[in-house]
Amino acid sequence: MTSKIKIIATNKKASFSYILSDRFLCGIQLKGSEIKSIRAKQVNIIDSYCIFENEEVWLKNLDIIQYKFSQEEAYQPKRTRKLLLNKIEIKKIKRKIDEKGMSLIPTKMVINEKGLAKVEISVAKGKKTYDKRESLKAKDAKREMNQKKREK
Repeated sequence: MTSKIKIIATNKKASFSYILSDRFLCGIQLKGSEIKSIRAKQVNIIDSYCIFENEEVWLKNLDIIQYKFSQEEAYQPKRTRKLLLNKIEIKKIKRKIDEKGMSLIPTKMVINEKGLAKVEISVAKGKKTYDKRESLKAKDAKREMNQKKREK
């Protein structure tokens, strides 16, 4: 069986700025017209992040552009949205986040085979400047090797 998961948005900045460890796929609580905007790929997750509040996980700064046929006048594109996780998953994430220097960031937004919007979140640790330079050097070296292979 092939899965019909459609990738809507990816956070490329996250893999460059953070060392990603554990990944979790969770639902997101949306309003009516927001799902239509997501299906139209009118979403930006680059500057968004997750916080814990009252034993719940919230996604802040997720930018969903208003659906063009929506009648909602007081629409807030960057409002705080609740992430839907099991209590066991929340406790597991909370334990990992409590370590020094760890944070929770969204890496991907997808539409699953049932048509529901899901957000992939990752436990991450910030990279230092020299780590970023190192990863760029490795990326360049890999690109050069691939070019040399194609030339032969």
